[in-house]
Amino acid sequence: MRSTITAFAAAAMFVLSPMAAKAETLADALASAYETSGLLDQNRALLRAADEGVAQAMAGLRPILNWSAQATGSTASNAAGDNWSASLGISGELNLFDNGATQFAIDAQKETVLGTRQSLIAVEQQVLLRAIQAYMNVRRDSEFVTLRQSNVRVITQEFRAAQDRFDVGEITRTDVALAEARLAAARSLLSAAEGTLARSAEEYAAAVGRRPGTLAPVSAAPLARSEDDAKAFALRNHPALREAQFSVSAAELTILRAEAAMKPSVSLSGRVTLDQDFNDSGSVTLGVGGPIYQGGLLSSRVRQVQAQRDATRAGLHLTAVNVEQGVGNAYANFAVAQASKRAFDQQIQASQTAFNGIREEAQLGARTTIDVLNAEQELLDARASLVSAQADEVVASYAILSSMGLLTADHLGLNVQRYDPEAYYNLVKDAPTATSAQGQALDRVLDAIGGN
Repeated sequence: MRSTITAFAAAAMFVLSPMAAKAETLADALASAYETSGLLDQNRALLRAADEGVAQAMAGLRPILNWSAQATGSTASNAAGDNWSASLGISGELNLFDNGATQFAIDAQKETVLGTRQSLIAVEQQVLLRAIQAYMNVRRDSEFVTLRQSNVRVITQEFRAAQDRFDVGEITRTDVALAEARLAAARSLLSAAEGTLARSAEEYAAAVGRRPGTLAPVSAAPLARSEDDAKAFALRNHPALREAQFSVSAAELTILRAEAAMKPSVSLSGRVTLDQDFNDSGSVTLGVGGPIYQGGLLSSRVRQVQAQRDATRAGLHLTAVNVEQGVGNAYANFAVAQASKRAFDQQIQASQTAFNGIREEAQLGARTTIDVLNAEQELLDARASLVSAQADEVVASYAILSSMGLLTADHLGLNVQRYDPEAYYNLVKDAPTATSAQGQALDRVLDAIGGN
């Protein structure tokens, strides 16, 4: 008998081991979510658009060259013939001095780029946390379906036992009807659990990028910081807070740019023209000028950007409050989930003991069928509550990482190809033209992105 059991166990391990090997882990799901997220692609494109803002601001320090061609004809009744003239010209303009307005615009746009990078990190956290929630929901709902299936089997057995006891006259038809009603309710709850699992699978597919298979068990994320340390860390590193800080810096620079626009500027311009007889002419102009009166427009612009700066400062304060509150809420949710898990574990042990005892007593006639069904329902509810608490604990632990700004592919060590936010910026920051080698490299990058 012992050798038979050993052989059966070995065969079972051989059959089940490939299934276990194919189980999808949370890291696999997060890697898939990172690589397939349309939301991340969208915000990466927005970051590239912000990078181009630096190039456009940089162009203000470069010469501006234009060409023009025109042909003019005129006829008159008293003229010997028609008069035609043509010319081809090239003009250029260079900003020599504008009190730093252009440089302020460049610096402000750089701050905007840095803030947009932080926004991308925040979106990355959002994508990964959604994937974690979807993963745990599928696992939770799968276990709910298993519990409901087990419940149906147990109540079916109780219903049959009630019928057998009724046949020998031990119980009344009422007891049989109660068991039958409870069985119908259990089947209804099983159908509802299966529907919930189907919806969770759809959310998983949307969040992760593929349908769920067999999902491996997950433990809570390791947390090495206390709540106070986590709050201090978040106030220094959370992407939402850093984005707000960069927004304030950009607003300050925008004020300086608006004030510089009220001062004189110096520019150099020139033009070369060639007419139809190949006669050329040219001119060079050094211009100095500035605003005298524009109906209060420039002063209004300064006040406007000052108000926007004040709004971003207030937003920075609100963001800091929200970040600190988010850390506190995440730790509170984690503590509640841990306490609930311990309590439900104790409840399961007590409910199991009670169910076993009541079922034994019912067989001896000391308990009714409804007592057994109620005890079984309490045990089922305790098991379901424990499953929910375990899922809540995992999600809450990763929510703590998110509240600190650490729920990223880098911090989690995901096996994915990282998106480098500086790569595109380094190609465009000097405002290359389309015909330059750097501009052609940009075209290849954009073609590759568009192809994906």
